[in-house]
Amino acid sequence: MNSTPFPATPTHSAYDVVVIGGATSGSAVAWYLATNPDFTGSVLVVERDPSLKNSATIASNNCMRQQFATEINIEIAQYAAEFVKNFRENLGGDSEIPHLPIRNFGYLYLADNDEFAETLRQDQRLQAYTGAGTTILSRQEIAAKYPFYRVDDIVAGSLNTVDEGAFDALVMVDWYRRKAREHGVDYIENEVVSISRTGDRIDTLTLASGEVITAGTVVDAAGTRAAHVARMAGVDLPIEARRRYTYIFSAERPLAQDLPLTIDPTGVHMRSYGAHDYLVGCPPSHDDPAVDVDDFDYPEDIWENKMLPVITKRLPELGAVTVTDSWVGHYEFNTFDHNAIIGPHTEVPNLFMCNGFSGHGSQQAPACGRGVAELITYGEFRTLDLSALSHRRIAENRPLVERAVI
Repeated sequence: MNSTPFPATPTHSAYDVVVIGGATSGSAVAWYLATNPDFTGSVLVVERDPSLKNSATIASNNCMRQQFATEINIEIAQYAAEFVKNFRENLGGDSEIPHLPIRNFGYLYLADNDEFAETLRQDQRLQAYTGAGTTILSRQEIAAKYPFYRVDDIVAGSLNTVDEGAFDALVMVDWYRRKAREHGVDYIENEVVSISRTGDRIDTLTLASGEVITAGTVVDAAGTRAAHVARMAGVDLPIEARRRYTYIFSAERPLAQDLPLTIDPTGVHMRSYGAHDYLVGCPPSHDDPAVDVDDFDYPEDIWENKMLPVITKRLPELGAVTVTDSWVGHYEFNTFDHNAIIGPHTEVPNLFMCNGFSGHGSQQAPACGRGVAELITYGEFRTLDLSALSHRRIAENRPLVERAVI
């Protein structure tokens, strides 16, 4: 992160909006508020670790896709793609802002049984309805387009190479921060340790350094710590930290073309990373338990037991492969329905959610940050209607399940 350091203490004792969490989603909210001429309030962002070294943002695989099973997620992804492709212009046109291309190697879901192949066909119909360029491929068509795969066990695949691939999410959040601060947002390196309420409204936040901040609106954009923040306000959120493993590897015989982000039936996914190396990722080998937000251990031999066998089977042309890097990151996993939670909490109307992204935060933050900023400014969504992702669905036990979670 290249932004200048954050001070430890706030400039003021009261703010119209306090955002808890200064990574991708929190900084998106702050930037959209600060650059909206109809918003005239003050904004404070509280970030406990400006380096983001243990955040979901830093561990992100930087993915971009439209292959979701719910219409709202497809629309969110389409906005993200357009935002990223026009990044400099969208952030104001400053010549110092870099272009932020999408590497369109595409996503390819592989089905090894008829039931999942039918699920892919069903999702493709929804994606086509919303304008996504997804196509269903037979085993033979996959083999013809990507001859390096072994597909004798595959029934069909779902492929889109338009605005699907990877982008540099860290550049995006860095420039959100820079431009938000240029437009008057205060960022501090600190932590909210308690929240006080009167009735159904938050009054003040107490910082680890002792300051007490009066807040008109509070935005919980704390990622894997979002449930902890909500509990300080006296409410619950169904969000847990879930481990996801990522390895980078080189190959004896690199492929002659990009490797799409390939979701194998085993749950392992792999794609091109640099010019001649590859990324592979997966959840834990057996169950997918909640973990402590500070637990980044490798409790399993995940490479040898889960990743390497899939790479060897699915991509035999690579020959011998060698691990060059690895890390563990966390999803802020919404156990209710795997979807983001956007907008006010039903019990505390001045506590706004921008969390629960379940692994999709880097690409969903632009649309969701804009949506939260619109709700704060206007009391309604003005562009993309995100009401399907409101907390009310949780309060009323109406899950909107997103099954396309890797």
